[in-house]
Amino acid sequence: MTTRLQVLFEDDEFAEIKRVAKRHRMTVAEWVRQSLRHARRNESGKDPKRKLAVLREAAKHRFPAPPIEQMLAEIEQGYLSGVGP
Repeated sequence: MTTRLQVLFEDDEFAEIKRVAKRHRMTVAEWVRQSLRHARRNESGKDPKRKLAVLREAAKHRFPAPPIEQMLAEIEQGYLSGVGP
């Protein structure tokens, strides 16, 4: 099932949307659909208070880690080795 959505824009704003859609070789409707899908994917569905609580709990732990210079060198060595995951 599909549902129609009506959105009202000022003339100058709609003209800009049309220009962007044309640049992407899309109809305005398709550009708007894709933009809304992108926004929805990037929207967090989790409670920010819960996220903060998890981060605070994780920050209490100490995990062994080498100095940043060593970590960066190991990462660079991995890139240069050409061995992928």
